Amino acid sequence: MNYDPRTGEHNLAHNPFTSLVVPRPIGWISTCNADGTVNLAPYSFFNAVSGRPPMIMFSSAERKHSQINAETQGEFVANLATYDLRAEVNLTSAVVPEDVSEPDFAKLEMAPSKVVRPPRVARAPAALECRYVQTVRLKGADGQQFQGSIIIGQVVNIFIDDAVIENGMIDILKIRPLSRLGYMDYATVHDVFAMERPAPIPAVVEAG
Repeated sequence: MNYDPRTGEHNLAHNPFTSLVVPRPIGWISTCNADGTVNLAPYSFFNAVSGRPPMIMFSSAERKHSQINAETQGEFVANLATYDLRAEVNLTSAVVPEDVSEPDFAKLEMAPSKVVRPPRVARAPAALECRYVQTVRLKGADGQQFQGSIIIGQVVNIFIDDAVIENGMIDILKIRPLSRLGYMDYATVHDVFAMERPAPIPAVVEAG
């Protein structure tokens, strides 16, 4: 089949787009508003965008509390969502008023971050503390402006639980990071394999 995703005329039971860009890491974003209320929400449109300097992004179709807090307060934390915390990750996806703190109703203990104001999830095995850099408003190929945005932050401190470090490397099978698939489906890492990159291929010099 072929279809134009801009029209949505795929004739399937559910939109297949998010079932094709998979698996997507989940950014469990913690922020604070001006009053100090802690907001915590999962974003499946999340990823690293640079290693030098280390920068990450999260994105939403609407301007939600996480984006507003990151922009106005200048900081956020990306907590690593794991299989063991799957129920709590799901709970914090609920839409709540700004003065309601998701960690409270999800019964999640938060721990102080080292260099930013928003706290990290205490049980998360890793957390990326970020300073807000910029918001990129999305627009289509035809120039049409959309409501969604990409929020970019620079990582200024990384917390890693020593229990998930083995021989100087992170043991991903101990962490079991959670990822988003399509529909209401999720996945976790339980099988890992390595592949060496190929050696550089020399340029071909044409004779004559």
